[in-house]
Amino acid sequence: MVAKEINTSIEIDAPAEAVWEVLTDFSHYSQWNPFIRSIHGEAKQGETLEVSIQPPGSNGMTFRPVILTLQPGCELRWLGRLLLPGIFDGEHRFQIEPLGENRTRLIHGEVFSGLLVPFLWSSLDKQTRQGFEEMNHALKRQVEQ
Repeated sequence: MVAKEINTSIEIDAPAEAVWEVLTDFSHYSQWNPFIRSIHGEAKQGETLEVSIQPPGSNGMTFRPVILTLQPGCELRWLGRLLLPGIFDGEHRFQIEPLGENRTRLIHGEVFSGLLVPFLWSSLDKQTRQGFEEMNHALKRQVEQ
């Protein structure tokens, strides 16, 4: 199966707990997040979310991923699928690494796999990567204010 990956990261001048708090406060995403416009559902393992995204330069879309991993203060990971497994799957992850008392690295990425990946990769690599970067910078601004 074809798989491609996008990885981004940013350093934030705030404690890891503060980054985690904003990242998992889904009800306020529309106030600060230019990429993930809304998330409905609870931040808990096994929960199905309703996520609406707006990649730069493209139409928005809504999908229903399942939270695979939720390690408070460390990692949030979900899996979204288009129709059936193996057509187009995305395993999205946010990892938080404390770099000291008041500095944190956010690692934000996704592994895309499935039959449609080769056909969608050029737009994913450009627009989705840009969306991740914009979200990272917006999260940094939100947490540091």
